[in-house]
Amino acid sequence: MISKKNILLAAAIVVMFLLLMFILFGDNGLADLNRLKAERDGLSKKNAELIQQNLFLCREIERLKTDPEYVENLARKELGVIGKDEVVIKVKKGKTAN
Repeated sequence: MISKKNILLAAAIVVMFLLLMFILFGDNGLADLNRLKAERDGLSKKNAELIQQNLFLCREIERLKTDPEYVENLARKELGVIGKDEVVIKVKKGKTAN
């Protein structure tokens, strides 16, 4: 015959198991905590990359404001600008004899 103690013990074990499952997989449980930690780590990495990019852009802005040689090189490279006394000679590639 099953005693009251055994029934209460079984009920307590089931309740503790359910609480454990709720702690692990419920709202704000360990699974959610691990997901949030991974999201935080991703955001921290992205933030560090954006800080580096911002620093690079600040340096480039400063060079554009203060370094005329840098501006000239950039204009030559990106816009194809030539100097006052320069001439552009385009060489056409011909077929080579085999």
